[in-house]
Amino acid sequence: MAKKTYKPGQIAPASAQMGIIGPRGGKTNQERTVARGERFPPTPKKNQQYIIADRTKNNSGKGN
Repeated sequence: MAKKTYKPGQIAPASAQMGIIGPRGGKTNQERTVARGERFPPTPKKNQQYIIADRTKNNSGKGN
């Protein structure tokens, strides 16, 4: 099953380290930290997207 990808400007579904992937799905070895509810920042190059690389493990943003 393919991982869900996110475009710059979309709202982050979870707090996590987000990996940047190229236009054909290849890894770029770059990551950005994004908090749940924030918009994804612009990528370094055109047509790149984000995938969840490592979710935050502190239970923040899960509600009460």
